[in-house]
Amino acid sequence: MSHDMNHYTMGWNYPSNILTGAGRIRDLPDACKALGMGAPLLVTDPGLAALPMVQDCVQACRDAGLRIAVFSQVKGNPTGRNVLDGMAAFRSGSHDGVIAYGGGSGLDAAKAVALMANQREGLSLWSLEDVGDNWKNADAQAIAPVVAVPTTAGTGSEVGRASVITDEAEHVKRIIFHPGMVPATVILDPELTVGLPPKVTAATGMDALSHCMEAWCSPLYHPMAEGIAVEGMRRIDLYLLRAYSDGSDLEARMNMLVASSMGATAFQRGLGAMHALAHPLGALYDAHHGTLNAVLMPYVLRSNERAIGEPMVRLGRYLNLEQPGTAAVIDWVLGLRERLGIPHTLAELGIDTRQADKVGRMAVADPSSGSNPVAFDADEYRGIFVAAVEGRL
Repeated sequence: MSHDMNHYTMGWNYPSNILTGAGRIRDLPDACKALGMGAPLLVTDPGLAALPMVQDCVQACRDAGLRIAVFSQVKGNPTGRNVLDGMAAFRSGSHDGVIAYGGGSGLDAAKAVALMANQREGLSLWSLEDVGDNWKNADAQAIAPVVAVPTTAGTGSEVGRASVITDEAEHVKRIIFHPGMVPATVILDPELTVGLPPKVTAATGMDALSHCMEAWCSPLYHPMAEGIAVEGMRRIDLYLLRAYSDGSDLEARMNMLVASSMGATAFQRGLGAMHALAHPLGALYDAHHGTLNAVLMPYVLRSNERAIGEPMVRLGRYLNLEQPGTAAVIDWVLGLRERLGIPHTLAELGIDTRQADKVGRMAVADPSSGSNPVAFDADEYRGIFVAAVEGRL
């Protein structure tokens, strides 16, 4: 731990109002009204838009006197075009707020629409990429209010200050950041996640674990985030397999939703090499983000081994592992993954090493690399990637 006081310089903010419990979706119309919305735009993905649970929300809002519309042209890895189309829908419908509904993709697109829709003409989404003080280019007062309703327990995007959006022209995922992007109100209703298939439950649950794990290993000073990260991992240990094996287990579903929100609250402390690699791979191969993090996790922990000894001992103790330390935590991760049917290699996701040099370069450039416990160069990232393709731990 550095004793230079600059080490302690960070901005922390945890401002969301979170409504938790089975059936809390009934509070959606009141939550919108409390934020001054009369005409919310519900942003979600096409799969969810077709389901009764979205139609029920729309009807409940109409019955409460809200003028609501649905925008659902959002890809699994949302694109700049999706955000522009959502902004156009927001403006043409004269909307005054956003209901962000869905998994990480729907939530990320919705938050970007709310951020951008009322900004001055000519401000581009990419000019708010998470680099330096870019966020200051936006007018914070112009951000539309958001009520976020997650339907997966994974990204935690409902409490995050950023959206990950694919720049299709450049084949790169960009992190769009503004402290004012955090949704004002969040509804965590486990009944909305009961229909998630086991495979999605597993991949999104491992995504939540990757957020807690990378926040836990970050060298940045944020004791609040540390406490949240380690408790999030304990809950994932207790509840993820339960949610996976019985999707109707509301206690497990509730605790996984909370662990997911905890992961994204904790990663205000920073992410690391898992995400620095998952972002380029998601952009290049259009693979599922949570699955990528799940596959990469043990390879990154092994590569970070020299810098994470002390936090791994503490984590191992907290999880009641025998002989707590990095080896025990990696074994725990491998065991959890195996029981969840997560592949051991990137090759099993159809990813080969042909673009290895490019992946290494993109990983170093990703903002998540800045808070990894070890400052890997492009060649080292390339090595971690190749090991994960070939299954060499």
